[in-house]
Amino acid sequence: MLKRRLRKALAAIVGNEHLKTEPAELALYSYDATPQADPAMPDAVVLPGSAEEVARLVELANEQKLPIVARGAGTNLTGGARAIRGGLVVSTQRMNKILSVDESVLQAVVQPGVVTRDLHRAVEEKNLFYPPDPQSHDTCTIGGNLAENAGGPRAVKYGVTRHFVLALQVVLPTGELVRLGARTIKSVAGYDMVSLLVGSEGTLGIITEATLRLIPLPRHRGTVLAVFSSLETAASSVGAILQAGVLPSALEFVDGPTIECIQQHQPIGLPEDARAALVIEVDGAESQVAHETARVISVLESSGATELRQAADQKEAEVLWQARKAAGPALASIAPHKFNEDIVVPITKLPQAVSGIHEIAKKHGVACACFGHAGDGNIHANFLVHPEDLRQAQEVHKAVEETFQLVLSLGGSITGEHGVGTTKQAFLGKELSPTVMTVMRKIKDALDPNGIMNPGKIFPTGFLIGPNDEAQIH
Repeated sequence: MLKRRLRKALAAIVGNEHLKTEPAELALYSYDATPQADPAMPDAVVLPGSAEEVARLVELANEQKLPIVARGAGTNLTGGARAIRGGLVVSTQRMNKILSVDESVLQAVVQPGVVTRDLHRAVEEKNLFYPPDPQSHDTCTIGGNLAENAGGPRAVKYGVTRHFVLALQVVLPTGELVRLGARTIKSVAGYDMVSLLVGSEGTLGIITEATLRLIPLPRHRGTVLAVFSSLETAASSVGAILQAGVLPSALEFVDGPTIECIQQHQPIGLPEDARAALVIEVDGAESQVAHETARVISVLESSGATELRQAADQKEAEVLWQARKAAGPALASIAPHKFNEDIVVPITKLPQAVSGIHEIAKKHGVACACFGHAGDGNIHANFLVHPEDLRQAQEVHKAVEETFQLVLSLGGSITGEHGVGTTKQAFLGKELSPTVMTVMRKIKDALDPNGIMNPGKIFPTGFLIGPNDEAQIH
């Protein structure tokens, strides 16, 4: 229950119309896209309209030792946008302006509430390109992308969100409004605080503005769909394409169980015996696209693809892309209660990872479907579970833990783009040493001495518990 004096102070900052305290209103902000997560009710939700208002809100929260969680569109898949310790949710949905798109320096300045797809469209109208394209780009926001260092299919060629951030305006956990980075391509003045904030999952501050790097829009694209009768052959073909000297703008993978789900949800005419498929896209100048597409097809033929389809134009390309883009919605429709783990491994280990995950699933008697960004080794392993089958749920948890062990044994990581949040806290120590986590925690404590900024996220429960942590546990 929000104290009257605190409610009055919050309303004085954002206005009564932008302060939400009614149970029905709070319920809308009590969850994100994390599967099977219990609601986490905040004490209040505020919708600031400026960086200055955010700074005043954080300053107040710091004084009151009130937990504070920044929130974009709520598309997070690891519990990062949930107020698990109550407190204040700061929604950036009103801060949704593209402040500038400057063709002369190839930069855009945006507020955190800008929807990623809206930024794509705005810069493409000026023949510019912002490559990061997470699966939820139609709804997710730039602020959330920055907090999670989001990737997407284009990461294989262009990199992830961090690679396109030049400067940030940030409210630190104690309420100071600062600017980090520079609007220049090069800057090594002091520590790289921009990279520290990007991917910090809202635990080190609230981003209120971002200066993003743009590149010229590729003029042409070529798209190829390859079907395989063997899972391992498809996975091996990923490395073969890269070794052939082609760097695709996207190289996506779907396995047999995913194809079956897609065919049930939205039939796209793939063969019934297809055990895997790849969608490959190249971009650039017309001659370059023609050459690289031919090279990709040659590699796929040599690698054992049983069927190849090449798009003649953009319309046909969109049809081929359905083999990948329909994967998430199809699985969500057929198996809404699933665990989606975004593991990543070195490209050479991809065949071992995918086949190993399926072996683990079979061992535990659970269904599994894998798809994702094979070009950078990032696979989404989906373990399907019936919500009322307690034994199956227990087996899924065992399968997830063994999957992480497998991935780490192959030199990979437990998360490529979804972050740690709350769902992967227990496994962080399997990838990072206690010394490394201690250093991270020291950084967190230095910037956030009262432990208010998205508390209870990333670090395993009980790791370096101090007075500030204990104060936040209700």
